[in-house]
Amino acid sequence: MLSVNYSIQNSYQQIYPQGAYMAPQMPTAQRNYCVFDQNKVDYFVKQKEQSIPYLTEVLKHSNNETQIVETLYIMDRMIDNGTKGIDKLYPFFARFNNTESPNIQTFLAGIYRKTQVPDAFGPLVNMLIQNSLKPHNPNQTFDPNEEIGGAILSYINDRFNKNQ
Repeated sequence: MLSVNYSIQNSYQQIYPQGAYMAPQMPTAQRNYCVFDQNKVDYFVKQKEQSIPYLTEVLKHSNNETQIVETLYIMDRMIDNGTKGIDKLYPFFARFNNTESPNIQTFLAGIYRKTQVPDAFGPLVNMLIQNSLKPHNPNQTFDPNEEIGGAILSYINDRFNKNQ
């Protein structure tokens, strides 16, 4: 975990002591979606803006795909819950713009679709192009290009609607 200790993480650990937390489960051949500890997700989502410093530290420092995906999922849910300021975190999300992880790409594209940060459009197009140049992986559990393409279309649609 991180060396930076924020009170929100300490509070979470007091409510859900070690061992009570279910580790995130990445997609498998039998299950093409992630499974997250909903108690942890709900805890951070309910904290709204107070959660942002801790989650930002995870994005800044973690190289663990599972931890990154979980953090992106929490932030996606926070956007749905009306948390303000997540669009300002683009510099931290941008660290993953060149990732080859289909899991990170999928969650990142979902956040970009919802925040519509102008700087994210180019990286989305780049992800889609890079993915299309790779040979098909039959072991891949799902296709991130669906979410990436949807995010690109959302950007285009929103720009088109603003011009009318």
